[in-house]
Amino acid sequence: MSPNESAPAPGILRRLANEMAKFGVVGIVGVVIQMLALTVLLDVMPGATVRANIIATLIAIGTNYIGYRYWVYRDADAQTRAREITLFLIFSGFGLVIQNAVLYALTYGLDLHQKSLALLFTMIGIGVATLFRFWAYRTFVFTGAGSVTQAEQILAEQAPAPAAAPAAQAAPAEQFGTPGPDERGAPGRRA
Repeated sequence: MSPNESAPAPGILRRLANEMAKFGVVGIVGVVIQMLALTVLLDVMPGATVRANIIATLIAIGTNYIGYRYWVYRDADAQTRAREITLFLIFSGFGLVIQNAVLYALTYGLDLHQKSLALLFTMIGIGVATLFRFWAYRTFVFTGAGSVTQAEQILAEQAPAPAAAPAAQAAPAEQFGTPGPDERGAPGRRA
C-alpha cells in the first residue's frame, strides 16, 4: 500500500460486521420459524414436501421482513416503504425459488422422501438462498440505510487522485511572463 492509499475506515468495517450479524440473527430466527412450520406441515401434508416448504418459507419471509425493517435496517428511508416492500417480496420470491429448486432437486431427483432428509435439504436450500438474499436486500431493498452508499463515498474519497498528464503538469512559461524554452535564445523577446 502506497503512502497515498489508506485502508478502509474501521468504522465502515465495523458497521458492515454489525449489519451482517444482525442479518444473521434475523435469518436464524426465520430459519427456526420455517423449520418448525415445515415440521408441522410435513405431518399434515405427507408427500407434498415442496408445497409444505413453500408455505413455511412464506411464513418465515413475513417474520423476516419485520426483523429486517425494524431492527437491521431501521434507518432506511420510510418514504420509500412501498418500493421497499415490493422489492423485498420480489427478491424473497427469487430466494424462495432458489431454495425450493434445491429442495426439489435433492428430494425428487434423488428420490429421497424421508422427513429428516427433507429438513436437511431445506437447510441446504436456505443456505444457498441466503447468500442471494443478503446481497439483494442490502443492494436494492434497504438502500436508505446508506451503508453501501456511505462506504462507496468514503472509499472514493480515500482513493488517490489520478496523476495529471505530463503536458498538463507544466504550465506554459509565457503565462507567467517568463520566456518559454524556445524564446530563451532569442534576445529581447518577452511575452
